[in-house]
Amino acid sequence: SVNETLGHYSPMKGESTTLKAGDVAKIDMACHLDGFIAAAGHTIVVGGDAVDDRRADVIMAAWNAAEAALRLVQVGNTNTQVTQAFGKIAADFNCAPVQGVLSHQLKKHVIDGNRTIISVETEEQKVDEFEFEMNEVYCIDVVMSTGEGKGKEAELRHTVYKRAVETNYILKTQKARQFISEVGKRFPALPFSLRAIEDPQVARVGVTEAKRHELLEEYPVLREKEGQFVAQFKFTLLLLPGGTKKITGMPLGSLETQVKSSLEVKDEEMKKLLASSTNPKKQKKKRKEAKEGEKEDDN
Repeated sequence: SVNETLGHYSPMKGESTTLKAGDVAKIDMACHLDGFIAAAGHTIVVGGDAVDDRRADVIMAAWNAAEAALRLVQVGNTNTQVTQAFGKIAADFNCAPVQGVLSHQLKKHVIDGNRTIISVETEEQKVDEFEFEMNEVYCIDVVMSTGEGKGKEAELRHTVYKRAVETNYILKTQKARQFISEVGKRFPALPFSLRAIEDPQVARVGVTEAKRHELLEEYPVLREKEGQFVAQFKFTLLLLPGGTKKITGMPLGSLETQVKSSLEVKDEEMKKLLASSTNPKKQKKKRKEAKEGEKEDDN
């Protein structure tokens, strides 16, 4: 998904667009092993040239928000704390969290668990507050925009779907039955792209009939206003007895030198949070040293 496109753009063969130098491109993917899911997403600026405009602002807003989430998704903290951090960091970079984006709890064969962290609350969309618990798994999805953070459905072919497992219907045409049979065997519970279907003709015919009878859930391609930029970082977290562990996602890497925003995190609470270590052992060591220092002061 490029520039103002928010996500779910996975074009069929022959429908791709050519990337240009300076484009803000987002790569979002996931895999599973026996139903256990790991997901990751990253943003790059095509071509490698340094950028210091609004592209830099939105990328750093998303990165810092992702880093804040990594530190806040801890046993005993709440999802509300993460949502509030997204809002504070976005404001410092004059950006907006994208509405409708949810970070879900992951379970076996379930990519969109009921426990969610909302990117930003609106009158139309709110989630219940909860505390993170031991041995949970979350996919953290941070998406920021230089615009209003409101996505609209794009006039592009939607190609990402998930089987609506609670709905059954015997489709009429042979190609449609072949399509839904392949989906049932290869993608019984998790999202897939039509590009993954072996016969493109079967995919094109089958998806139309399957949608008509509500056998599929659609992931529409969404866009911000033209001329805006959207950045995304996504990773998978495990809440373990030894602390929270990030198991997917890339470091900032070359973006660290390529992207130069004139803005920065100013909120004191967020600055303190981002300066803290994400290594549980280092955190324990610092707490231990602090307690020892307090004892010495008392003596």
